[in-house]
Amino acid sequence: MRHFDLIIIGTGSGNAILDERFADWDVAVVEKGVGSHASYGGTCLNVGCIPTKMFVHTADVANAPVSGERLGVELRLDEVRWPEIRDRVFGRIDTIAESGKRFRRDENPNVTLYEGLARFTAPRELSVETAGGPTTISADRVVLAAGGRPVIPEIPGIEDVEYHTSDSVMRLERLPEHMIILGTGFIGAEFAHIFSALGVRVTMIGRSGRVLRNEDTDVSERFTELAARQWDLRLNRRETGVERAGSGVRLHLDGPEGAESVEGQTLLVATGRRPNSDLLDTIAAGIETAENGKIKVDSTQRTSAEGVWALGDISSDHELKHVANHEERVVQHNLLHPEEPVESDHRFVPHAVFSAPQIASVGLTEQQAVERGVRYVTATQDYGGIAYGWAMEDTTGFAKLLADPSTGKLLGAHIIGPQAPTVIQPLIQAMEFGIDARSMARGQYWIHPAMPELVENALLGLPLD
Repeated sequence: MRHFDLIIIGTGSGNAILDERFADWDVAVVEKGVGSHASYGGTCLNVGCIPTKMFVHTADVANAPVSGERLGVELRLDEVRWPEIRDRVFGRIDTIAESGKRFRRDENPNVTLYEGLARFTAPRELSVETAGGPTTISADRVVLAAGGRPVIPEIPGIEDVEYHTSDSVMRLERLPEHMIILGTGFIGAEFAHIFSALGVRVTMIGRSGRVLRNEDTDVSERFTELAARQWDLRLNRRETGVERAGSGVRLHLDGPEGAESVEGQTLLVATGRRPNSDLLDTIAAGIETAENGKIKVDSTQRTSAEGVWALGDISSDHELKHVANHEERVVQHNLLHPEEPVESDHRFVPHAVFSAPQIASVGLTEQQAVERGVRYVTATQDYGGIAYGWAMEDTTGFAKLLADPSTGKLLGAHIIGPQAPTVIQPLIQAMEFGIDARSMARGQYWIHPAMPELVENALLGLPLD
């Protein structure tokens, strides 16, 4: 058994821990691969944020005829060359993943790379199932950054049909005529946009009555309304079975009007993700997990086991790359400075949905404020009420703010509309640095007639004491 100073499991954000300050540490890095693709670099690089947004941008361009119509510009989408679209994305992604692996393996003499599934056999001791057989390693310190994987719902017949998840659907050989998407969360919403914009007929199936139901209710209701215009949206459905139908699948449902079915060439399962903690046999290491499988950590990212930290999707309720990167920096500091630990800051965590339209959010939703008994005032500003909104002829987008009526400090911000993830950034800054709404609105220039005037007008609309 080889002993190390540090073992890192996972090569997503965990990979960024190692810099020149660890040059005299003996380190093992373990990577099991992502989905069916034995890739280095984790979920975000290989099957998450980066490739999906490359597809989203392509979909936005393909959607230009829809935008042009209301502006008096007649455009036509003549052709979608799917193999070129796919290969442009993964020609870049796969190269980066492979070069990252080579760098760690060949250019870091203090790092040993193991490829295979790791399981704890004792505290800070692991067995790794490599191609050459099981290898046992141990360390003084272990960092768990092993991410998560798609959830596959228990639907009768699911084992007997071909289906895709977010891990595989971007590598399709050809575009289907009709795609069925199970799930109405952000993964389903983004892929519905991508494939429908490229000419695929999309049916989206949801168990609840709204798409993106965890967003602020006003935002979710607006998005659901717009989704129903673009896709065959079937809500309040339960899947009762799935079977092969020719070269595709037939999904059986129970809905408000009884039994129904839908057929398509491709089935995309987008019903959420689960942490990979169960693959690690954390019990053998004395590592506590929550009911949802997340590894429990304190504010310094320490687990219940001595010398073990965790970060990212395996432990965080915020399954977001920017959160994993923040937690990686905290773990990195605490490994190097154990006597002066720092804490993670999860107070104002923003997120975005890159669908059509885009959504961005930070802080409390109105329903959360009500549930928690938080005093608040709110204001809503339509894109159509600012000059650039006129230019775009946007009639559906808006920004919604919640603020403390006494201090004027923002409690939450929610935007649905063009470039929402960019437009929301000054509101995130205001919350992080404690800037009240009036000071933010009147203490700086806002370029006219630019899109951030949406934020300015929403701030001025708050009925503060």
